[in-house]
Amino acid sequence: MRVVLDANVVASAVCWSGESYRCFVKLARRQIFVFGTIETLAEASDIASHLIHTKPPRHNATARLNWYLEKVKVVDPVPLGKQRSRDAKDDPYLAAALAARADFIVSYDKDLLELKKPFGIEIISPAQFLKLVKG
Repeated sequence: MRVVLDANVVASAVCWSGESYRCFVKLARRQIFVFGTIETLAEASDIASHLIHTKPPRHNATARLNWYLEKVKVVDPVPLGKQRSRDAKDDPYLAAALAARADFIVSYDKDLLELKKPFGIEIISPAQFLKLVKG
């Protein structure tokens, strides 16, 4: 299964051990393959690094972030033409998902979730995603 994780999901997985982290576990077990672009990975890294420095977790979150950045497959974004999301910062995730031929974008972002299934790519929350990918 091909997936794009948005920056907030990545940051949450890096810093805490909830639903987002369980998405990382799916990646580690090779139940999913995660894709991103240079832009989406930079945003995820920036947000996670900010959280690590302002609210340091008990575990080695920097190592977790570095692990993720090594595992994600980098693709070149597909041009979207006009803005597709209410928030222009969300369009890079659509461009990454199209380039990766992703099945899902996993996100907490309300603007992204509102799009539901643009270009045939379903946008769902980590909880919904985990229900779909059992095991």
